[in-house]
Amino acid sequence: MNKSTIVNIQKFSVHDGPGIRTTVFFKGCPLNCWWCHNPETQRKEHEIMFFQERCTACGICIKRCPQKLITMENNIPVTDEEKCDFCGKCTNFCPNNAREYVGRDVTTQEVVKEIIKDEVFYEQSGGGVTFSGGEPMLHVDFINEILEECKIRRIHTTMDTSGYVSWDKFDKIRDKIDLFLYDLKLMDNEIHRKYTGVENTIILKNLELLSKYGHNIYLRIPIIGNVNDNNKNIDETIKFISKLHLIQVNLLPYHKMGMDKYKRLKMNYKLTGDEKPSDKKMNEIAEKFNQAGMKVKIGG
Repeated sequence: MNKSTIVNIQKFSVHDGPGIRTTVFFKGCPLNCWWCHNPETQRKEHEIMFFQERCTACGICIKRCPQKLITMENNIPVTDEEKCDFCGKCTNFCPNNAREYVGRDVTTQEVVKEIIKDEVFYEQSGGGVTFSGGEPMLHVDFINEILEECKIRRIHTTMDTSGYVSWDKFDKIRDKIDLFLYDLKLMDNEIHRKYTGVENTIILKNLELLSKYGHNIYLRIPIIGNVNDNNKNIDETIKFISKLHLIQVNLLPYHKMGMDKYKRLKMNYKLTGDEKPSDKKMNEIAEKFNQAGMKVKIGG
């Protein structure tokens, strides 16, 4: 039975494609974007998120750890994560939900069961299912089984992707995807590598191929102050995508709503939190795309 690891199945999503949607967030991503607001989806392995503000230092987690890897230090339970196998037993008995288990292994049947619960809302709103993450294209064989069922039931399908996978993965499922939400972050290869950990060559090539084969694409561009909001990057982006067939461009202003998650996961947040572009700046960037003859929207 085919299984994959997800973080969450979110119902009634309205920012992940048209209409009311069910969004499946998969775990694991080849990128490490500085501004990522879902850091719990980056690693493919299970994790434990610690909410220190909820912890009362009761010590129950220490008693429940089968490997005795949690010790109390300055009234804070600290886990030896190098030895931890993330079994999650310490999270099951915390009376204040200070420990949250991140990652759930599911079968395709379990995911389909959740998706079809809201078929009536999809029909009424023009919605459907969105595969997100993380990078859902890393789970393409698993998703392909779900897509087969969605096509039988005529459920609209959307793939939210960074594009950083081999083309053969797209080729496996592209004819079953009704809409691609395709992220494009930076045009300069070295700057892209600095802020995401990977180069952008394969991302640009896959975008060109999806356009060439006539797929429906919403291009999504996060706008991060002092990172990619400069005229050079915007102009190069417009020049590149002007030759593509896109339904619309979504400009997504940076926000810092995911910052607290980094501390809870013991991850380093590399931005200052002050990178949110002004409304004036967003409108100026949007106008550039408008002048190039593109349909543009600020927000998802």
